[in-house]
Amino acid sequence: MKRKVFIVALICCVCFMNGQTLDVMSYNIRYDNPKDSLNSWEHRKDFLISQLNFYAPAIFGTQEGLVHQLKDIEKGLSNYSFFGVGRDYGDERGEFTAIFYDKKQFELLKEDTFWLSPTPEKPSKGWDAALPRICTYGLFKTIKEGKKFYVFNTHFDHVGEKARTQSASLILDKIKELNSENLPVIVMGDFNLESSSDGIQLMASALGDSHFVAGKNAFGPEGTFNGFNFTQPVTRRIDYIFISQNNLIVHKSGILSDSQSCRYPSDHFPVYVELGFSN
Repeated sequence: MKRKVFIVALICCVCFMNGQTLDVMSYNIRYDNPKDSLNSWEHRKDFLISQLNFYAPAIFGTQEGLVHQLKDIEKGLSNYSFFGVGRDYGDERGEFTAIFYDKKQFELLKEDTFWLSPTPEKPSKGWDAALPRICTYGLFKTIKEGKKFYVFNTHFDHVGEKARTQSASLILDKIKELNSENLPVIVMGDFNLESSSDGIQLMASALGDSHFVAGKNAFGPEGTFNGFNFTQPVTRRIDYIFISQNNLIVHKSGILSDSQSCRYPSDHFPVYVELGFSN
């Protein structure tokens, strides 16, 4: 009898843990630049899509993707939808910070995009940024358990130092404004900043750097930006997934360096994290 009770308890525990898992990914897919030659989108999209199908993140955010690239990805996956806008004018023009999600697992309750600038409600460049930069977010609910959570996806400027720090501050302020229910929060993206920078330190003062929090369960190379250079070590980490540590747990994190025929599917490695809800 005791053996049966133990087995039932173990099964319930396993089912509970399985129900709490949330796999997310951040992926700068490199915009479709014909000048990339053999690294152009046409040559690498099939492998990139097969990589996404293999890891099957429940939710993933892309950076730099143009609308036709995002539609290629959506077509190559099953049961996924995406949302977002282009950074140039708030329509389909320009690069997106799109968020893809598995429609079988989640209901999208709310979504929006704001610009990383002093006028976030309209298309604009902020501070010393070279280009318009955006952050797209969604409020989700798990279909199975009804758990709600926020996901933010962003891409910071590659030139403006002030813009990057101010962008981090703006996103944290936006989270405070939106998240009155103290729901779990995930912030992902290409921050164009290394971990010692002011912007990342600011993010880490409010949220956990999931790859760091994973500790011994962090896997992969040191960096995330490979520049399509297959022969050099990758040491520059500028892509992150941050989480609210009071209600999310990091089970494991990976920087994924998959390649095919000595070529990478993008000039950034994706960051993949397995999370769990802690309450």
